Amino acid sequence: MSDRPSPLADPHIAFDPAEGRRDIVVLGSTGSIGTQAIDLVLRNPDRFRVTALAASGGRVGLLAEQAHRLRVAQVAVAREETVGELRTALRARYGSEPLPEILAGPDAATQLAASPCHTVLNGITGSIGLAPTLAALEAGRTLALANKESLIVGGPLVKALAEPGQIIPVDSEHAALFQALAAGSRADVRKLVVTASGGPFRGRTRAELEHVTREDALAHPTWAMGPVITVNSATLVNKGLEVIEAHLLYDIPFDRIEVVVHPQSYVHSMVEFSDGSTLAQATPPDMRGPIAIGIGWPERVPDAAPAFDWSTASTWEFFPLDDEAFPSVNLARHVGELGGTAPAVFNAANEECVEAFLSGRLPFTGIMDTVTAVVTEHGRPTGGTSLTVPDVLEAETWARARARELAAKATAEARA
Repeated sequence: MSDRPSPLADPHIAFDPAEGRRDIVVLGSTGSIGTQAIDLVLRNPDRFRVTALAASGGRVGLLAEQAHRLRVAQVAVAREETVGELRTALRARYGSEPLPEILAGPDAATQLAASPCHTVLNGITGSIGLAPTLAALEAGRTLALANKESLIVGGPLVKALAEPGQIIPVDSEHAALFQALAAGSRADVRKLVVTASGGPFRGRTRAELEHVTREDALAHPTWAMGPVITVNSATLVNKGLEVIEAHLLYDIPFDRIEVVVHPQSYVHSMVEFSDGSTLAQATPPDMRGPIAIGIGWPERVPDAAPAFDWSTASTWEFFPLDDEAFPSVNLARHVGELGGTAPAVFNAANEECVEAFLSGRLPFTGIMDTVTAVVTEHGRPTGGTSLTVPDVLEAETWARARARELAAKATAEARA
């Protein structure tokens, strides 16, 4: 563990509560995190105000509805071809009133991330969230980070820009660690214990996973998420990414970050201290709690999410991770220890393979087989602690192309 203060989230840092309402920019507003964040804002108008929204452009009707209801100043879409449809949808809701400013293109969300506000909630899915993350940090905004991929693929870049306490994690696991770590100093931490639901395939062997379907993988037992994150939960890639994220956020070595399967998803993560005490953060599965921590810290938002009914009996179970059936966590540890461009290669290859699986071009077990092959072929990473954005982009481009090639080859061989 490093002796220097972490440049990222530290629950011991004293924040100055914002005067009045906090202005928030929501990136990925039509996704799962974004819609739940907006619900939280609308239920707490005295605490929060959304000033700008960004989305991919796949759900322009919902985006227009959000913009009108929140009365935002700016709306951004990544897909420029959807601007006309968005303007029509906005006009239908605003009538003769002035429309919000519309930004479009791949850099639109990045522009909003640097706009005047208190907090940027980055709920974008995938490594395309890296540029907005860097822009928000460089502009001095508090970053509520749900886009774990940007930290994973650009770790040294993000850490170099982040001031102490500038990033508040929104993942349920890291929001849990963030809160539990407040009970002691980093020197007292023995290990971080990251919990995993086990996804829809908990208890299945590698052989039993070979023929599972898209519908099987998307049937998560406890969480309602987007398709990419849900498949990542089924392969446990999501948990591997969270191990890397925990290492980067809290400067805890990989050999002191453990994953344990907890099917009920009540305990979101735990911190074991040197005296043998373990502190667990627990709530019913609901992302509004971690989102409220991300946009409201250091103050808590009353009734942000449901609490337990302690008068009702319940059973909480914990199981070891099956590394043979789910090799993704160990592979993530490996690329995390390699550093440099290795995490970017791992993440980019996985994104391509998940897309191939969802479209029926790759079997479920082919996801990790292909990702492992791409990571192995990549070999020694470049960049190290001197990683640059071009390094990341070049590595991602290669990894995506190679993953597509290997996936296509696997499909052709299966059909032969």
